[in-house]
Amino acid sequence: MKKAIERIIKRPAQPGMVGDGFRVYNFIPGANISQRRISPFLMLDFAAEFNFKPSETVRGVGVHPHKGFETVTIAYKGSVAHNDSAGNSGIINPGDVQWMTAGSGILHKEYHEKEFSKKGGLFEMVQLWVNLPKKDKSTTPHYQSITAEQMGKIALPENGGVINVIAGSYNDTTGPAATYSPVNLFDIKLNKGGAATIPVAATHNTALLLINGNVTVNGQKVDEHSFVLFKNEGEEIQLDATEDAVVLLMSGEPINEPIASYGPFVMNTQAEIYEAIEEFQEGKFGVLE
Repeated sequence: MKKAIERIIKRPAQPGMVGDGFRVYNFIPGANISQRRISPFLMLDFAAEFNFKPSETVRGVGVHPHKGFETVTIAYKGSVAHNDSAGNSGIINPGDVQWMTAGSGILHKEYHEKEFSKKGGLFEMVQLWVNLPKKDKSTTPHYQSITAEQMGKIALPENGGVINVIAGSYNDTTGPAATYSPVNLFDIKLNKGGAATIPVAATHNTALLLINGNVTVNGQKVDEHSFVLFKNEGEEIQLDATEDAVVLLMSGEPINEPIASYGPFVMNTQAEIYEAIEEFQEGKFGVLE
């Protein structure tokens, strides 16, 4: 049985800016999709393709804290550099994913990679926030740096394209990302005329973002840059590409716990939010210039 579509959400009319380097359209929770409805996913920002001019000043977002959840950055075009208060740093290039578990608290900053900034060019990214269960919110912060080559890969029949499994499993292929609750995250690249049938648990909260191109989803036409939210019934999604397309599909088992959120802190109670703010103000997340 196909997973019925609940809503198709068009791209917002205007993007917002995160710092001066991330020009994004917000779908979660900005499209009136509550964090509880789409749990374990908390936030989705889509930096649709944009041509940044060359700049000697590196664009990005300055030092900011995170606690109680994970950030997942998926690079499609352009390169992002990052570093944090635990001394970690790295670069995310096209096809790569950075999965950061903020856990007990960390300071972080992200910005256009230096050489990309100097040359300028096309930039396209997704950042997804994934909640942590209560028992894992105080885990030690850490990263999973996943390169394009490390993805689980499934070639679709008749040269239909490829599915890159970032997290979870597609049939017998498992993605490299370790998760704290059941999550599937698939980067699906369809060639014109290509098709894919995606199995998804009926109980999972499920959605997809059409990064590029046009597809039909369970026979219904979906335009580029649209977000599709599915009902929690049915166990299959059918994708058919009328042109080359890129689709990000996410599904996850809901975390049935209270959600208290304030900016970059996501906990279970308001008291824990106050505690997180105090920890940040007291310097317990470390130091980052």
